[in-house]
Amino acid sequence: MLAAATLASLALFVSSVSAGKRGLAWPWYNGSLDPGKLNDGSGTTVAIYDWESYAPPSSTGGNGGLGFIGMQATKDSSSSPVAQLASRQAAQGWATVFSLNEPDINGISPSDAASWYKQYINPLAIKKALPAVTNSANAGQGLDWLQQMINACGSTCYADYVNLHWYGTSFSDFQAHVTQAHNQFSEFTIVISEFALANPSGGQSAQIAFYKEAFAWLDAQSWVTLYFPFVATSPALLQQYDSGAVSTVGTGSCLFNNDGSVSAVGQLMF
Repeated sequence: MLAAATLASLALFVSSVSAGKRGLAWPWYNGSLDPGKLNDGSGTTVAIYDWESYAPPSSTGGNGGLGFIGMQATKDSSSSPVAQLASRQAAQGWATVFSLNEPDINGISPSDAASWYKQYINPLAIKKALPAVTNSANAGQGLDWLQQMINACGSTCYADYVNLHWYGTSFSDFQAHVTQAHNQFSEFTIVISEFALANPSGGQSAQIAFYKEAFAWLDAQSWVTLYFPFVATSPALLQQYDSGAVSTVGTGSCLFNNDGSVSAVGQLMF
């Protein structure tokens, strides 16, 4: 068990295009599912995160042999108290931390985010991702928000990765957005911690075609470190617990079937 975790951790931060880059975006309500079903031991899928700083719930009680990435998705919460961020990291031994989830559309100003980041994320002596931003092109959102936060940091927010979310209509738009982020923030490598087509009329078939193209392209980019298709759950669980995601994305991108087996999209993780 220790050896598997160690190998996953090592694979997580190798920048070679041959290293595994795929990860599981694992919701809090996934206690009946097994992440190990999406880890065939080939080193293609290497990471898991759950938008929290506690270990992912699963049917096995483990991470499926994947490297866990803790996340402080909000400035503070009852499930992931920011006062416990450092102690949870130390106890669980994460190699990476993700920070704020879509602050650009959730009322957190770039300057407030910069101050918060310096207080709570900077002190962690591990790999760090800047807040995960949407692909909104509106002023003050998306990459514009991130640029404003970096400016507010004044070169004193220590980070390794830019963290992107993307929901849209085509691979070409996805490619253009990720490339824009790379060109704008070339001092960092890229993590995409959520992405899918936005509720395509073709459902699962459309998501499969998109992911096939996206995975191949992302694997070929040396400046992309990790990517997480949305979402590592089943259609039934997503419908029960996240109606907003169903409205935005649909259920065609789920990596599991309702019986807990790996879906046709999930098969692409191997």
